[in-house]
Amino acid sequence: MSHLPTSPLLAAALWSGVLILWLVGLSVQVVLKRRRHKVLFGDGGNPAMTTATRAFGNAAEYIPPGLAALILLALIGIPAVWINGIGATLLAGRVIHGLGLIYLRGPSIGRVLGMALTWLALIGAALMLVVHSLT
Repeated sequence: MSHLPTSPLLAAALWSGVLILWLVGLSVQVVLKRRRHKVLFGDGGNPAMTTATRAFGNAAEYIPPGLAALILLALIGIPAVWINGIGATLLAGRVIHGLGLIYLRGPSIGRVLGMALTWLALIGAALMLVVHSLT
């Protein structure tokens, strides 16, 4: 952890960049599966397409509010250690959830743990934002 940014804004930038790369990686998986299964729109009734598109879609739903929270936390002066913690937790949650959805299909510990970590990061960030704005 000693190599993590100590500036709040740089911490937010780091985790935002890594989360965006994860989102692009999931998008590439969708494109590759579309080509492999010759599906132009939707999932074409193909279970592999369904899981790939949902892994991307779910990440696309949860990552943007996380990025906004990370940036706002940095702008209001929350210490970098907290931003690094929120960012790392959010990334872990999104990666574990995405891999659990793609590779374990159906209900899985990966999906449950991934969502729990995602919610933990988002709720933690939200509470910091609310409390800081009221003090």
